[in-house]
Amino acid sequence: MNYISTRGGLAPVPFKVAVMMGLATDGGLLLPETLPTVDEQTVEFWLDLSYQRLAFEVMSMFIDDIPTEALRRLIDKSYSTFTHPEITPLVQQGECHILELFHGPTLAFKDIALQFLGNVFEYLLEESGSSMNILGATSGDTGSAAIYGVRGKKRINIFILHPYKRVSPIQELQMTTVTDPNVFNIAIRGTFDDGQAIVKNIFNDIPFKDTFRLGAVNSINWARILAQVVYYVFAYCRIAKATGKQTVTFSVPTGNFGDIFAGYIARKMLSAKRINRLVLATNENNLLTRFVMQGDYSLGKVVQTSSPSMDIQVASNFERYLYFLYGQDPQRTGEGMESFAKTGRLTFSQEEQEKIRQDFVSASVDEAGTTAIIKDFFEKHGYVLDPHTAVGVKAGLAFQGPEMPLICLATAHPAKFGEAVAKAIGREPDMPESLRAIKDMKARCEVLDPEIATVKNFVSLHAIY
Repeated sequence: MNYISTRGGLAPVPFKVAVMMGLATDGGLLLPETLPTVDEQTVEFWLDLSYQRLAFEVMSMFIDDIPTEALRRLIDKSYSTFTHPEITPLVQQGECHILELFHGPTLAFKDIALQFLGNVFEYLLEESGSSMNILGATSGDTGSAAIYGVRGKKRINIFILHPYKRVSPIQELQMTTVTDPNVFNIAIRGTFDDGQAIVKNIFNDIPFKDTFRLGAVNSINWARILAQVVYYVFAYCRIAKATGKQTVTFSVPTGNFGDIFAGYIARKMLSAKRINRLVLATNENNLLTRFVMQGDYSLGKVVQTSSPSMDIQVASNFERYLYFLYGQDPQRTGEGMESFAKTGRLTFSQEEQEKIRQDFVSASVDEAGTTAIIKDFFEKHGYVLDPHTAVGVKAGLAFQGPEMPLICLATAHPAKFGEAVAKAIGREPDMPESLRAIKDMKARCEVLDPEIATVKNFVSLHAIY
């Protein structure tokens, strides 16, 4: 399996090169040259597999340059840190099946991909005898998951940018209390979009990227998407086996388009007969809902909400979907992204809008709606939703079809957003021991202005060579 750029300026490369490259050298995003599909017999075989075994089966379709046993070990090692034997268990609550993605080290769905990616990086660096400096931006959970994925690992330093005082207190502590010598937290005086723009600009500076051997952990790294595809397939298989239903709907809270793009890839693999609908759920930062429902992809002002991981106006994975929407035309994709960079807007024809709505439906949930669904869901089922998951549940219920199981992705443990939960149900959720412990730990963080040169200078001073 080889990988190509959405902008067409890169000769096909194997998985190991793609994962280390992160962002393509022509500024595009990497995708498989072809997408595999699965037949009925394969799906039947997958129904009874454990999460780890299924992960191996799915990933093997996209990775052919890591030996079989090595890939098995990487997968087993990555999910040995999870506290639930099913890794991503399904819990039925009323009309929903909640796919709990928060049983990893930092209690967020990002662990599923970043534990795997951290181990892949370590494996490839040991193989080559090289080193790397990871640079990424986070709106909340990616940062801590990335840090926990590589903390203490040899040959790797990690630099994570987060928006200063715009993540939850718990999210901030999960990052800044990791004081391993290879971990560098940077708080940017600005928004997540500012940090993301800085990171993309630095990665597009090829001499700087090459000099400091920069690697990406944001969802621009294809390995992130691949690891997330697995839990869509796993959830489908669990539902199909338990209920006999052959078609499901997924509801996905998203701001960066990465998690739902993994669902889009899973749908392409399994077919629309099995994954009928992908519900794209946004908070008041509704860039993606406007895109799906109105064909309007245009920048707005970032609104600070109780679901900060979705407080985004530039969806870094959108380009991957745009490539498919444009008929896998790299020239048109590149021109579209260049136009968006200049004007802050993309518009789509009626035919393209119809195609978009064949792939997705979407709803935006405001703060009042988020609080209300947390309260209502708790009163009905005794189950506590975090604000991001609440957005997905409310949007999913609005599009639920008859006789079709609804799977809502639970992207974070509610204790990470205690204040928002307490506002809804009158008390904070139970606090896992791992979160209680970090409140008294020593923290370390550098606060910087959102300037490219400033961040470059910091990285150059602390990079591993």
